[in-house]
Amino acid sequence: MTPELDAIELEILRNQLESVAEEMGEVLVRGAFSPNITERRDCSTALFDAAGRLVAQAEHIPVHLGAMPEAVDAVLDRDPEPGDVFVLNDPFAGGTHLPDVTLVSPIAPEGSIVGYAVSRAHHADVGGMAPGSMPAGARDIQQEGLRIPPTRLVADGEPVEAVWELVAANVRNPAQRRADLRAQLGANERGAQRVGELLVDHGDRLLAAFEAVRAYSRKRVETELAAFPDGSYTATDRLEGDGVTDADIPLEVTVTVDGRSLSVDFSGTAPQVAGNVNAPLSVAKSAVYFAVRAVTDPDVPPNAGCYDPIDVHAPSGTLLNPEPPAAVVGGNVETSQRVADVVFRALAEAVPDRVPAAGQGTMNNLVVGGADFSYYETIGGGMGASSDADGPSGVQVGMTNTLNTPVEALEVAYPLRVESYGLRRGSGGDGRYRGGDGLVRELTVEADATVSLLTERRRHAPWGLAGGGDGAPGANYVDGEAVPAKVTREVDAGTTVRVETPGGGGYGDPEAEDIPPDAT
Repeated sequence: MTPELDAIELEILRNQLESVAEEMGEVLVRGAFSPNITERRDCSTALFDAAGRLVAQAEHIPVHLGAMPEAVDAVLDRDPEPGDVFVLNDPFAGGTHLPDVTLVSPIAPEGSIVGYAVSRAHHADVGGMAPGSMPAGARDIQQEGLRIPPTRLVADGEPVEAVWELVAANVRNPAQRRADLRAQLGANERGAQRVGELLVDHGDRLLAAFEAVRAYSRKRVETELAAFPDGSYTATDRLEGDGVTDADIPLEVTVTVDGRSLSVDFSGTAPQVAGNVNAPLSVAKSAVYFAVRAVTDPDVPPNAGCYDPIDVHAPSGTLLNPEPPAAVVGGNVETSQRVADVVFRALAEAVPDRVPAAGQGTMNNLVVGGADFSYYETIGGGMGASSDADGPSGVQVGMTNTLNTPVEALEVAYPLRVESYGLRRGSGGDGRYRGGDGLVRELTVEADATVSLLTERRRHAPWGLAGGGDGAPGANYVDGEAVPAKVTREVDAGTTVRVETPGGGGYGDPEAEDIPPDAT
């Protein structure tokens, strides 16, 4: 018989589980080698129950966390045993894009599996046609790097050396990849250790909390959705090319509110494309979940219960549910942002006071790599203004939540010199509440290298709401020459790369005394 928990005990156990996930993240950050993890914290950690349902997560990267259940499901299909650790990055078998490498470890303190500890980290290189494994012109997933289906990295407590060697042989900087994977192992081990300790303290009551926290979150999200007006709300947006062509790629969504549930249908979105902005369905789901959490109550405990009332549909073979061997590396970072934006725009019809104007809508991915180094950065920009506040400036927006790489750390780790780094004043949209300003990041490459840029909102500005002005589009330059939103180039030592990121949209007519509550 499942023990019943009162509200106080449930809150205590919930916080303990979330603390375990947070501690896993700290172990990963402190143990990793790459600045992308140690400085930028481009990683995520979470706990799942024995059935593969999300129980607790650290507040890390939205696009990682919403897609993690797909990874655990893929591992469950391989009959995991106590003492195993699975590694995967295959976007068509539980991953998001190839640089995001996931480790899934069964938690079995007394010999039977009670849950899973999971970590996901963006590795600075996983092979492929260009350093950093994010080539703008990739046409299939094989060009993007080493593709790993769910595979035992550790079996019955012992490392599977052949798998470690296979990974090392197919990536640049293999010593760094080994170090970062060991940090992920350490994070998972810490999660398993802490859950084991909680089981000693609470026994079956901890396992009861796994279900209770999900039920609690589901009820709170359903209550929020019940306050939305029933109906269907449609919005469109577009991506600025796919790295192969420069033509716009349309996205269309219909969001239907029906009582205590929400359905999100992308049937009007473009077919999958030749370039790399295709996004696996798990990535599209992540973006939808993020947008819904943002307009309901972000303080609802993040777990599988939050997502139960939400149904996401994208037809197979389309931009948001591509078939292999589609290239997808840009889908995770750029298309996910546009999915969040278009869902926000649709929801602005239903709950205008809860939806902000568009943020920069891009991660401004910059990759610089050579024979013995690989630098990766996502660069912040302007956040959209809301119905009661200006948008913050120079921050990560939407589907990412990373820090920047400090100038000192960047220049120590790589043959790069930062020429300028600061706010792009005046790039936020005008309005009763102004959009946040973007950033300018300019650096000189001090060695022959390959530069890749995967960016958005270079042609189409982030939109304002309720009469607010649009934010300024971004721009990319190589030695002063404007380059496309998505480009990979070989450059000589001494080349300067400048990225100007978009500002956020403004909210409300700056001349109006009051903003009508339904103005969108």
